[in-house]
Amino acid sequence: MGEISAALSNVLNNENGHVVGGPRKSCWYEEEIDNDLRWCFALNSILHTGATQYQDIQLLDTKPFGKALVIDGKLQSAEIDEFIYHECLVHPPLLHHSNPRSIFIMGGGEGSTSRELLRHKTVDKVVMCDIDEEVVEFCKSYLEVNKEAFSDPRLDLIINDARAELERREEHYDIIVGDLADPIEGGPCYQLYTKSFYEFIVKPRLNQGGIFVTQAGPAGIFSHTEVFSCIFNTLKQVFKYVVPYSAHIPSYADTWGWVMASDTPFVVSVDELDQRIKQRINGENRYLDGKTFTSASTLSKAVRNSLNNETHVYSEGNARFIYGHGRHNQA
Repeated sequence: MGEISAALSNVLNNENGHVVGGPRKSCWYEEEIDNDLRWCFALNSILHTGATQYQDIQLLDTKPFGKALVIDGKLQSAEIDEFIYHECLVHPPLLHHSNPRSIFIMGGGEGSTSRELLRHKTVDKVVMCDIDEEVVEFCKSYLEVNKEAFSDPRLDLIINDARAELERREEHYDIIVGDLADPIEGGPCYQLYTKSFYEFIVKPRLNQGGIFVTQAGPAGIFSHTEVFSCIFNTLKQVFKYVVPYSAHIPSYADTWGWVMASDTPFVVSVDELDQRIKQRINGENRYLDGKTFTSASTLSKAVRNSLNNETHVYSEGNARFIYGHGRHNQA
């Protein structure tokens, strides 16, 4: 779980750059990645800390990564590099679809996923469904970069459980995006990574040629076996075509993974991806283009072997979790 701690340094630099004696007190954020591994960085200030009905929440002003949103002790996004995560989550499925017009987001409360989706000129409607209204309102207030997205008339913001909302709705969507919190034990949404959910709730709500994409947790050389490989294998049981891909995100201190799935093959070339980016997306991507996606979807030998040999299928009774624990057991 993430913790904020005071650390004492042994030296202090004066204005001339010389070392002078005496301790300096610094505030540090520390996240426990595993029993024997912690990741920490210095803070300028703590902007907010609190708890909602579902989750603990912190907004930190960090020295290396700018503003950082932390939920249930896990860093969700940081100002300096969140564009990597959100461009990778959003643009590959939309660019592989011939004409994406209607989108449903599961989660996405901070608004960055909506921001990237709404850059696409073809998109007529984005439904963002997040269970935690307090987190959404908090992000509306504090994350200036997403204010325009939250006020876009194409965005329909719903506060509800994503499973219940998809079951209730009769509409079908070209793209469904899983921008959910990581599956942690006691967290609010690990049930939304299961085979039954994908098969009976998500897939029936996709239009012909529709694409589902989800964030899929750590995908590093050692960490990918936590949940990335089994999310990939679980989606393979439901969809004909499944593409895993990954990218390094500095503030996560790891490589991160996504998986997109469809019953229509993914056959768009590098040049066509670049052409669609130019024609369809307002503004410049900072991270993703055709070659970058080709690289991202070319996994290392070790990770490919793990994914090919994975047998675990994610279910509520046989779930896997990344390291950590949520405050609540509600879904």
